Amino acid sequence: MSGARAPRPKPSTQPPTSVSKPARKARQDASSDFAETPRTPIWRRIPLVAMGISVAVVLTGAAAAQPILDAATRAEVAEAYLVRPLGYIAIAPVSDVLDTLTLLSGRQHVALLAGVLLLFALSRGWQAFRGTVSWRQHLVASAVLLLGIVVTYAAAAIMPRPMAALAADNANLVKIDFHSHTTASHDGHQGVEELREWHRRAGYDVAFVTDHAAVSAAERGMANNPNPAGAGVTLLQGIETSWAGEHVSIPGAQRIYKGALTENLANVDTQGLRLSSLVPGREPVVIWNHPRQLGRLAPATGPGTAGIRALEIVNGAPKDIDRVRANRELIVEMAQDVNMALVSGSDNHGFGRTTPAWTLMLIVGWRGANSDELAREIDRVLRDGRYGATKVVERRVADPGASAVVLALSVLTIPVRMMTTLSTDERVAWLIWIWLVVALRWTMRRRRANTTA
Repeated sequence: MSGARAPRPKPSTQPPTSVSKPARKARQDASSDFAETPRTPIWRRIPLVAMGISVAVVLTGAAAAQPILDAATRAEVAEAYLVRPLGYIAIAPVSDVLDTLTLLSGRQHVALLAGVLLLFALSRGWQAFRGTVSWRQHLVASAVLLLGIVVTYAAAAIMPRPMAALAADNANLVKIDFHSHTTASHDGHQGVEELREWHRRAGYDVAFVTDHAAVSAAERGMANNPNPAGAGVTLLQGIETSWAGEHVSIPGAQRIYKGALTENLANVDTQGLRLSSLVPGREPVVIWNHPRQLGRLAPATGPGTAGIRALEIVNGAPKDIDRVRANRELIVEMAQDVNMALVSGSDNHGFGRTTPAWTLMLIVGWRGANSDELAREIDRVLRDGRYGATKVVERRVADPGASAVVLALSVLTIPVRMMTTLSTDERVAWLIWIWLVVALRWTMRRRRANTTA
């Protein structure tokens, strides 16, 4: 029949097909792809610290300064220049930071650490206020910071690494360290040949071994000296002793000028020094190390007189850096008034891989001399040449002077001064290392996220 309805299909008697769990999960995952997921704020995805340091490295290049300067006049130096070996540049961020720490004074270390801890406390306080981290995370971060500080300072003191060295094109310029120590001193931590190697890597030609009340290591060092002197680093004998509560050193004491010290070599024998100074042109050269109270020791007044004949204007010991820097102008004034030479001393005791200064002295033909001839000529230049006979070349570092404000801002001023002394090669190395670290952190986070997923 044309008007008849089509028969309805009979309902299926088969049970509904069940969907497997893997299939359901696949459908859920597919649908979740279209779901809106929260995104990390852009300011948290940008490496702000890395960008800030990179900008500082680039911008400080506009105020670049020579990494060395004349310690007396604070002017730039034309006679010499600082050489950074390839290994030094390859790890420039490590080299520059550890050098800077080594050259800081005691109060600068305190101010720098206080600034670091203050910035850290402010950062963690802000995070605690926002409730973004737990107390356990605060404790872990604090432990990591303290460990980082300890490791950094330990590395500055004992980690072997390439050293920046002073170089000069004039072959007649001698680069001298007038103050260094070996294990023969009660506070020394290196043998005499280790001391020689340290000075070689720092660019010295001559180093006086001035142990406390001892000359044994200096004599051993002289026995192994190159001949002629220009064939390597020449170690010369000296001694550090006390005089009226001050520290002085006498090049050649117990080798050339016997009788100027007490029997135990711990003090200057005033009467013996007068007798040793009676012959004009043969007077012992007494160098006043890191002067504590200017005026306490009298300068020599002329030929045949006893007294101070040279002043230390730079010293590398952290406990003495502040004192010498504070008295710098008075030291220069005294040296000019009495026509006295200025010298520098690393005061190296076996720690650190950088030196604060070098003393330049012009001695024609010194490279062909033997050790004793060179020692006598250095004595003569100090004795007769007096002020102007030497030039002390110092590493440029942040110096707060007498300003309490600048000292309080050490956490900022010290890094900025360090960056202004970077060479172009060092700046490039800094930028490479900064973004390598950023890339490494990004890669590790991606792998961690993929593993979690």
